[in-house]
Amino acid sequence: MKKIDFLDAHNGGIRMYAGVGNLKGWSKTAKGVAYTLKTCGIAETMMGSSSMDFASEEGFETDDGAMLLLKRALELV
Repeated sequence: MKKIDFLDAHNGGIRMYAGVGNLKGWSKTAKGVAYTLKTCGIAETMMGSSSMDFASEEGFETDDGAMLLLKRALELV
């Protein structure tokens, strides 16, 4: 089974993919993101869309909002 290898910020949350176009999960909470990462696993290399750096354009309050959400989720994994 392919593991999560790509992330993007979307609608105030993070979408997680295991391969091109293979959406595995989306969540606005650290707990929800952590659940998908735990369930699917994390690939050796995980990349992020530029939307992760410009998260305010994707429904977050600040540009670093998506990265902070990911950091909180990784602390739970």
